[in-house]
Amino acid sequence: MSLHHSKSEPSGGPHSCRNMAPTKGILERLDAGEIVIGDGGFVFALEKRGYVKAGPWTPEAAAEHPEAVKQLHREFLRAGANVMQTFTFYASDDKLENRGNKLSFTGAQINEAACDLAREVANEGDALVAGGVCQTPSYLSCKSQSEVKAIFKKQLDVFIKKNVDFLIAEYFEHVEEAVWAVEVLKETGKPVAASLCIGPKGDMHGVSPGECAVRLVKAGAQIVGVNCHFDPLTCVEAVKMMKAAVEEAGLKAHYMVQPLAYHTPDCSCQGFIDLPEFPFGLEPRIMTRWDMHKYAREAYNAGIHFIGGCCGYEPYHIRAVAEELAPERGFLPTASEKHGNWGAGLEMHTKPWVRARARRDYWENLKPASGRPLCASMSTSDGWGVTKGDADLMQQTEATSQDQLKQLFDRSKC
Repeated sequence: MSLHHSKSEPSGGPHSCRNMAPTKGILERLDAGEIVIGDGGFVFALEKRGYVKAGPWTPEAAAEHPEAVKQLHREFLRAGANVMQTFTFYASDDKLENRGNKLSFTGAQINEAACDLAREVANEGDALVAGGVCQTPSYLSCKSQSEVKAIFKKQLDVFIKKNVDFLIAEYFEHVEEAVWAVEVLKETGKPVAASLCIGPKGDMHGVSPGECAVRLVKAGAQIVGVNCHFDPLTCVEAVKMMKAAVEEAGLKAHYMVQPLAYHTPDCSCQGFIDLPEFPFGLEPRIMTRWDMHKYAREAYNAGIHFIGGCCGYEPYHIRAVAEELAPERGFLPTASEKHGNWGAGLEMHTKPWVRARARRDYWENLKPASGRPLCASMSTSDGWGVTKGDADLMQQTEATSQDQLKQLFDRSKC
């Protein structure tokens, strides 16, 4: 089959910012059996570029450095993503004000700017805008259901004002809080996706992936799945468990997966946050573009049709997903104009031994070396077992004190 390249700009041009309606909504696409490709990990990518601060991981860059955020949206669009997720991760007021985090922008300003940027780039192609909320410090601090829901509602008001195409409740370690989020998002009448940051062992209260999915679907989520915390194949396995349980319960849903771009075979239940390399030493674990081909195929074969990425995903990873699934989608992403299929562009390389690598079987079977002879291939997770209600997770607006840090430093040496 001959594949053409998609075009990511409409007649309005790259700077057109009118609120153009996509040709089809998220549920129309999934109901028709189409593959929807998500974008990648904004907080990690922008932290590496100098626009996000590691620690709070808050998205004030949407208001502070809009051009940086817009450029990353655009690169994911060119790579094949047809969902532009608003850069509103950890944009709830309680998170923005947590542990001494001082910002010159309000939560509303950040959320509004993020919506505008996502829409502007979505208008450059037939892409959807998804407004996202995630877990809150208030839940971890044992605030009431009504208090936590009020935080979601505040973000939601902006998403409605900006008329996003659908809503995502993502990055939840506890299904209870995710259900609360879905219940709030459903009040809008817009399609709702719900994605937990869990693996096959379930959420932090021990609720299995299957039971989590059933609860989310019953709460009103039309799309369920997992994101972040674990590598692609681990996440696919968790979503397969979700799908089996939803079908066994006689319910219907679509499925999504947006995993890490890191190899995490040694993770505990908490995922990569427990690894000693988190967050500044993860680079040796990064997955290759060829790993992404395998992931995309495994996800699609498992019946997952909303396939994207989270932390560690760069545009070339998403391009690899789009290229693997191009036969099913019927086209290649725009960015593939600069990328030969399975290394075919190496045919033009000066060195003959590099030209000899211009073939699929070479890259598909390569076992990359790390170049670090004194490093182990696996780590031991910290596994402190800290979760909702623990004193160390309680929300505080003031900065972490030196005494608090000393206690943590001492504990980490045990």
